[in-house]
Amino acid sequence: MHVLLVEDDGELAAAMKSFLGARGFVVSTAACLADARKLLPLSAWAVVLLDLHLPDGDGLSLLPTIQRHAPDASTLILTAKDQVSDRIRGLDAGADDYLVKPFDTDELLARLRAIQRRGNGGGSAVMNFGRIDIDLPRKRVTVDKLPVELTAKEWTLLQVLATRADRVHSKESLLSALYGFDEEADSNTLEVFISNLRRKLGKDAIQTLRGIGYRFTGSRA
Repeated sequence: MHVLLVEDDGELAAAMKSFLGARGFVVSTAACLADARKLLPLSAWAVVLLDLHLPDGDGLSLLPTIQRHAPDASTLILTAKDQVSDRIRGLDAGADDYLVKPFDTDELLARLRAIQRRGNGGGSAVMNFGRIDIDLPRKRVTVDKLPVELTAKEWTLLQVLATRADRVHSKESLLSALYGFDEEADSNTLEVFISNLRRKLGKDAIQTLRGIGYRFTGSRA
């Protein structure tokens, strides 16, 4: 899940990025509206964590840009405890949820899991691709009902590919989903992860379209 965190408190942003990154999320950060507007068109964001009080304006002014460039993204507003009016304004303007500062990290994870479930129809969020079953909330993968161990990056890559299995993903978009825009990745890194997933899930699980990108096809029973 690729998360855009729009937060001008550097210490809080760094702590949230570290916490979520250790749990398999890919987090890119923006400290102001201008930076967020530059990043929004560049990736398939799943969630935007949006602080409302930013140095260059009201965070809610970003909502039209989110809706234009990341229509599939959910927006979770970060708001101060006593600002009830901010929460109401945010929800009325089209935000999906809010989280009151200071918040418990377990609550943040619960909100992100709920967003993930809603994005997959609100059901069990277990996807089947022939011999492969992918349980999104529990981050579990089985092939022929046998569990498969994935690294955090392998899981992130599989999640992006499988939840948008009807799409062809460019190398650039997959790298941004794996590392965000605050990290650097070697140009051969993606091919390594693709190779690892094919070895664990089946050689035909991921199709390569030369010069275009990759598509998840799963494994036939």
